[in-house]
Amino acid sequence: MQSTSLLARMTTIVGVVGFVMLIALPGPRQAEAAESPAPRAMVGAYYFDGWAGRHRLADTEAWAKDAPTHLTKRMLDEFPDREPVWGWRDDRLEVMEQQIDLAADHGIAFFAFCWYWHPTQEQIDEDPKHTGLKLFLKARNSDRMKFCLLVANHEGFLIGNTENWKKAAEGWMPYFTDKRHVTVDGKPLVLMFNPADGHSEGLGALQAEAKKAGLPGVAIAACGRGDPKLGYTHRTHYNITLGYAGGSQEHRYAELVAAHQQAWSGSRGQPYIPEVTAGWDKRPWEGPSGLNQKPGWYFPDRTPAAFGLFLKSAIDWMDAHPEQTTKERLVLVYAWNEFGEGGYIAPTKGDPDGRYLKALKSIVLR
Repeated sequence: MQSTSLLARMTTIVGVVGFVMLIALPGPRQAEAAESPAPRAMVGAYYFDGWAGRHRLADTEAWAKDAPTHLTKRMLDEFPDREPVWGWRDDRLEVMEQQIDLAADHGIAFFAFCWYWHPTQEQIDEDPKHTGLKLFLKARNSDRMKFCLLVANHEGFLIGNTENWKKAAEGWMPYFTDKRHVTVDGKPLVLMFNPADGHSEGLGALQAEAKKAGLPGVAIAACGRGDPKLGYTHRTHYNITLGYAGGSQEHRYAELVAAHQQAWSGSRGQPYIPEVTAGWDKRPWEGPSGLNQKPGWYFPDRTPAAFGLFLKSAIDWMDAHPEQTTKERLVLVYAWNEFGEGGYIAPTKGDPDGRYLKALKSIVLR
């Protein structure tokens, strides 16, 4: 009652216009926020959760007893510097909250979580590779970031027919309607790892489910080539690799940078989201002490400075070609935690000070 009387007296003294101006003045927190630099881009980082669950060799190999699903003996023996500062496992809520704070403090706006198709909802719920997404949604500080899905519809997890796409879409709607979900033109963004798995009927079913849920539609970004006639509204990449199974050869990080920069191209009809690769070196997953992958090229000379310049070039490209990209100025980084493939910016025992994060922050929040 007293506050109502005070407001009435204030209105009488300064008039309606003056009163509106008075209450619109920024308070201390608003003024502080106004002084903070606006991010030069909305940067997202891919989040691969191979660092939860039970290892397939847990019952037969001592080193794997408490290991997450994608840890390898070769990684332990030859690449121990890739272990995150919080340890190999990330399946604790406090670890996710730590990651959220680290990412948000350094200018990362969202995580793009890998999501995998299974024939039943029970299998989807039990997939340990979905642990990070679940923890993110439970985190007390998750309002500091946004999230979206990278549908990892590759071999072993192909969605396939229209009915499966419809089932998958139904399961995605609680994510898409979440206020923390990334949107493009007001539509939730979903990234498709394997565009060849998509087709007009399946992607049409996805759009129909979205509208049924009260959404204006979905922004569907193909990683690589995605025919707009099939329903792909945007394009991007997960990463661009050279010599994936071309034999064990050492190459320069600059070659990866050049390959990406040559791929940055979009249009008003199908905007492109530039992707920046933090590195590529999958030797921990090659051979019998890895995941039995074939040897390929690796690029061990990456540095925080080179990564920062790469990211800057992506932002500069958007500045020069606004008609080819999203108005939200999205950029994707491969990756937050692809430790096995050598594409990671999360702090590790080899980078305990988070130099890659600091490089990102210096570009995005300068």
